[in-house]
Amino acid sequence: MDELPKNETRYRTGLTVRRSVLGDPHVDRSEDAVTDFDRPFQELITEAAWGTVWARPGFSKRERSIVTLALLAALGHDEEVAMHVRATANTGASRDDICEAFLHVAIYAGVPAANRAFRIAKEVFSEMDGSRAGHAS
Repeated sequence: MDELPKNETRYRTGLTVRRSVLGDPHVDRSEDAVTDFDRPFQELITEAAWGTVWARPGFSKRERSIVTLALLAALGHDEEVAMHVRATANTGASRDDICEAFLHVAIYAGVPAANRAFRIAKEVFSEMDGSRAGHAS
């Protein structure tokens, strides 16, 4: 299979944006887990999602975060919902913002999807609050 060359500038931009949103530890774990099999996919999402869409000037990171959470919740992508709830620590989206996004999910995508998203967010908040409490000692 012929591989398309990656756009180095877009890839570097994407990696910078991805790290600013998801944090270095998450991205480092992802990078360490890349194999020859999924490298093209990882390059694609770094360039397209992070280097193109998330890097655009039209929305702030907070706004992109809110939209992303609503879409992921509506589509039932639970693991990604959890990851992006954690990322709100870096994007500026508040817990109130997340609640509002999930209320929209309830109306436009269904109560079960929103119920699941609220449950996931509460679990993540509990983890985040627990880790903060652990650092305070």
